[in-house]
Amino acid sequence: MAAHTGELTEQAAAVRIEGLVRSFGDRRVLDDLELRIAPGEFVALLGRSGSGKSTLLRALAGLDHGVSGAGMLEAPRNASVVFQDARLLPWKRLLENVTLGLPGPDAAERGRAALAEVGLEGRERAWPIELSGGEQQRVSLARSLVREPELLLADEPFGALDALTRLRMHGLLRQLCERHRPAVLLVTHDVDEAIALADRVAVLDEGRITADVPVEVPRTGGGPEQAALRARLLTELGVDVEVPA
Repeated sequence: MAAHTGELTEQAAAVRIEGLVRSFGDRRVLDDLELRIAPGEFVALLGRSGSGKSTLLRALAGLDHGVSGAGMLEAPRNASVVFQDARLLPWKRLLENVTLGLPGPDAAERGRAALAEVGLEGRERAWPIELSGGEQQRVSLARSLVREPELLLADEPFGALDALTRLRMHGLLRQLCERHRPAVLLVTHDVDEAIALADRVAVLDEGRITADVPVEVPRTGGGPEQAALRARLLTELGVDVEVPA
């Protein structure tokens, strides 16, 4: 398991944020935010609607041009984003979607390998419309990871999928991240998803990280330790629950 944020040195940090402020008019969305992510570490970010999760993700992706702010943000330039909707180009086949903008003479070969990694070998010439929602998200993951990003930003990538497909995608994402080892920041509303996937879970509230908890319990199977962690995170999110003894 990756090191807890308090143990990271400056040299070890893939993402280093100090005193980050982002404002929209008079509303301060991120307020003196502090966060570090180590190379290869998987961090889940929880927060209520309006807490600033998407604003933070856009800042890390370099997509918040024109937004007023301050503070220090260091993140890899080689970053990829996976959105809730797969955002595939419907007029391009799967291989073309995966390799879009990918440089080098071996782009097609790398694209085929990436599709094979997500279980879509032999579907290179299929159209996006021929795929289920889960399969489209597999293509989105392949498109992101074929570039071997140092940082993977995932904005509720499984929010639109049914429960069984989400569970399958959880396993696939963990497998891919363990293989490619990017630093990961996953934005999610789902406490169980955060526990199932992350090395650490951070809670964002009113623009600040209010909790930063390492996941040191079994990811599946329930049990008192997992239940206690779940209760703690729900409490941090303002949901009153009974913490198991």
